[in-house]
Amino acid sequence: MDFRSTFFIVWRCICIAKKTDELPINDEIRVAEMLVIGPNGEQMGIKSLEDAKTIANFAGLDLVLMSGNSTPAVGKIMDYNKYRYEKKKKAKDAMKKQRETNKEMKEYRFSPVIDIHDFETRVKNAQDYLEKGHKIRGFIRFKGRQMAHPELGREVLQKFADQLKDVSTIETPIKQDGRNMFVILAPKK
Repeated sequence: MDFRSTFFIVWRCICIAKKTDELPINDEIRVAEMLVIGPNGEQMGIKSLEDAKTIANFAGLDLVLMSGNSTPAVGKIMDYNKYRYEKKKKAKDAMKKQRETNKEMKEYRFSPVIDIHDFETRVKNAQDYLEKGHKIRGFIRFKGRQMAHPELGREVLQKFADQLKDVSTIETPIKQDGRNMFVILAPKK
């Protein structure tokens, strides 16, 4: 390999490794003056870049450019690794809360003439899913002449809800929407 290809491989690795969401710190900052905020949140006034770096070094902390686009630019003296850790932890907690609020809804499809064993298998699977804290949607799609007897489908869905009443509550009662009939069950708190 020649020098040129080695240089481009190293340069590419550096570009991939550098994250775009990272804030510029210490020697990466390219502003002449900035409003400096101290480690305890107090404003220290507008300082030159060298003065701000000296103050940060004296405190044993990093100078972080929080807002480079504002006039004047805003820099904060802080422990940058701790800041990144806390930011990552908050994002992880937010994702966890989002997952909890957006639990999946499992769908169980029935037929008005479903066999007993198939029905019991679906009830058992739905019960396991409800115990994990997810919602259940049982629905029937009527085909052809089955539309003449929607009461058969209603009986199947009512039986489904009754079988699961000890681990669930009915969130949406049985409704018919065209050729579809459904019920939504939520886990008991």
